[in-house]
Amino acid sequence: MMKCFERLVKDHIMSRLPATLDPLQFVYRPNRSTDDAIPAVLHRSLTHLENKNGYVRIFFIDFSSAFSIVIPQHLVKKLSPLRIDTPLCNWLLDFISDIPQTIRVGVNTLETIIMNTGVPQDCVLSPLLFSLMTHDCCATYNSNHIIKFADDTMVVGLISYDDDSAYREEVNQLVVWNMA
Repeated sequence: MMKCFERLVKDHIMSRLPATLDPLQFVYRPNRSTDDAIPAVLHRSLTHLENKNGYVRIFFIDFSSAFSIVIPQHLVKKLSPLRIDTPLCNWLLDFISDIPQTIRVGVNTLETIIMNTGVPQDCVLSPLLFSLMTHDCCATYNSNHIIKFADDTMVVGLISYDDDSAYREEVNQLVVWNMA
């Protein structure tokens, strides 16, 4: 029953989101998949490589335990500007806050703790909520692109004349963003 309700909530959230939201996110979006990310990166890279004195750097990132990095209060702050109404934001906050997590070793249960970060691993909403948590992680410089597919991310730096300073700054900002 709960999975059906989660699907309804997911569909409602998806219907409220602007079509232009995070065009470089290639999963958890209608008519998009990780297979679409590869041609997008190749096209940008090959087009740039046609220029003299140009090269491309790509930095691959895999967010380990991606669903665990979602901070409920931060997520709700990001949902309000996306036209997600306050009652739904409050329900989501209640839904993903104070989640009991059982710690087991083998067949023995050690303890149950309350988690204040992350979204449930087996929840229909979790992939979408992670995607919304990271939707504002975008490139600062026009020469860079941040391509996202689930918990994997690429920083694509289109570098000219051996000046990779914008690329390096982008990577540093992404590391800081991830730690915030």
